[in-house]
Amino acid sequence: MGRKFKNKLAIDTRLSKIRWRLYLLFAMTVIQPSSIGRQTTPRTVGRSYQSIIVMLLVSTFLLGGIGYRLAYLQLMQGDRNRELAENNRIRLVPKQPVRGNIFDRKGKVLASSRLSHSVFLWPATLQKLEWTQTRKSLSTLLNIPEDEIQQRVERAGANSNSLIRIERGLSPAQITALEEYSSQLEGVEVDIEAVRGYPSGDLAAHVLGYTGELNDEELQKRRAEGYRLGDIAGKMGVEEAYESTLRGEWGGQQVEVNGAGRVLRILGEKEAKSGTDLQVTLDLPTQKAAEAALGDRKGAIVALNPNTGAVLAMVSRPTFDPNIFSGRITPAMWQQLQGKGNPFVNRAMRGFPPASTFKVVTQTAGMESGKFPPNTILPTFAALNVGGTSFGEWNHAGFGPLGYNQALAWSSNTFHGQIGKGVGGPTLIEWARKYGFGQKTGIELSEEAPGLIADDAWKRERFNWEWTVGDTVNMSIGQGFTQATPLQVAVMFSAPANGGYRVKPHLLKDDEAANNARVSMGMKPSTIETLRKGLRAVVDGGTGQVLNVPYLPQVAGKSGTAEAPPGKPHAWFGAFAPFDKPEIVVVAFAEHSGGGGSSVAAPMVKQVLEAYFNVKSPEAQQEKKKQN
Repeated sequence: MGRKFKNKLAIDTRLSKIRWRLYLLFAMTVIQPSSIGRQTTPRTVGRSYQSIIVMLLVSTFLLGGIGYRLAYLQLMQGDRNRELAENNRIRLVPKQPVRGNIFDRKGKVLASSRLSHSVFLWPATLQKLEWTQTRKSLSTLLNIPEDEIQQRVERAGANSNSLIRIERGLSPAQITALEEYSSQLEGVEVDIEAVRGYPSGDLAAHVLGYTGELNDEELQKRRAEGYRLGDIAGKMGVEEAYESTLRGEWGGQQVEVNGAGRVLRILGEKEAKSGTDLQVTLDLPTQKAAEAALGDRKGAIVALNPNTGAVLAMVSRPTFDPNIFSGRITPAMWQQLQGKGNPFVNRAMRGFPPASTFKVVTQTAGMESGKFPPNTILPTFAALNVGGTSFGEWNHAGFGPLGYNQALAWSSNTFHGQIGKGVGGPTLIEWARKYGFGQKTGIELSEEAPGLIADDAWKRERFNWEWTVGDTVNMSIGQGFTQATPLQVAVMFSAPANGGYRVKPHLLKDDEAANNARVSMGMKPSTIETLRKGLRAVVDGGTGQVLNVPYLPQVAGKSGTAEAPPGKPHAWFGAFAPFDKPEIVVVAFAEHSGGGGSSVAAPMVKQVLEAYFNVKSPEAQQEKKKQN
């Protein structure tokens, strides 16, 4: 058990015994048994005195050395020896706080804590000879490599008097085995602690995130915040963004133990303080519908309140189950997870070509510039030739003369290409940035990417080439260098829905600052009205007619099909409803779907709107009757 000295009294007692043995040796040396009863002669008298003097000198030397050693141990090493004794007698038992719960907007549990068994070690009690066998036994019982266990002990320090966690989430079989071999596992304890649990599995995994033990690099960065070896922290999503709120405060006990390591008495105690519960803006039924609508497709769906920016749903595929991080993640497990198409990437906040959804920006730039007022009529063609590049119409024929509404309804490339060319690159870029493209939206999640709105300076730096008219035309139809996230596209659709304001997406419910953070974009009322009519025309008789159903409130929206070589095209659809007083914006994105926005993404938006408005299609109602 590593017991060198129990306490100072034990040290003094041992030193006293050493003193008495030395005095006895000295006496026996001076009074030599061999000389007793021997007759002295003039020849032997001198020799006896010489022997006595030699022995006195030897004894004095020995006593001096021992005395020096005693002084060294008591005066110079006394504090150290007492510290060693205290480390064997006094131990710290940390008490991890229970993490705060996460609820949806209506109080339904999204993340909570559950009790689980963990195995701990007392590094200060591990004797080297016993530790080798203990380590081997733990490795076998827990299926953890020996070197990994050894590394954890070394990280804590061999003389640490605090518990260190070796494994979490023990199975019943492991708990039983550890109890059976407890007599052979000195310094090993099994205890109960709270671990994170997600009752709905992978539901909203990218929004909620997960928790895990801090690695060496993370711990080094966060020591100043009070984190210690073995601490659990949020690693992604809301868990990371609101770590300080959810974490709580550590508590613990200082206990006195006997030689067998059993607790004799509690010397001091501090209660752990639970973390604060958090209520987020997610609407569980809407989130579930979005998860089901996206299915196994690679992509994302985002739903916002267009008036406040509150995130009602956010889905990304592929995904993961955050519950797996409540136990130990082996390198093999991590590699297997990453092999499923980057499941930890939140595609709702990654940039992709926005395709024809971007035509909302192009129309805004045209009307606000004054060069193309709301009553503008332009011819359309099979292709628009600019600077030696041909920008084709998707129907390969053109649609004849069109105004804004019909150009948006039929998603004419040549109409919007002419608008882009006419207003010029700087104006188009200015309005793209006013809508929030090319910058982070301000949502709390650290995983957000800014997307890209390129300009002349960017192109010169990257390609050593100036911005061209062809680049502007390409941008006007949402292609070229332009990259937008589904979350940014949802913010864009919120502007015509709410009367011309750019909202700030957020996840914390009842966040007054975020709810009131929307900014006026300074658009003319005529521009907003024209955009709204055009988006309604898309659903009423254009490319989004799949959403024009009687059981849903009137919907307005826009489709998009993005070229994405070398793979299949991306599919987009964004919509808001009800048209007269919008409550929700939904954007669906399917990566390399192979289909168009109207055929692939629009039905997903429809499914989410049905759940939000709690209505069912006649087909769904009929199916339910059959099941009953």
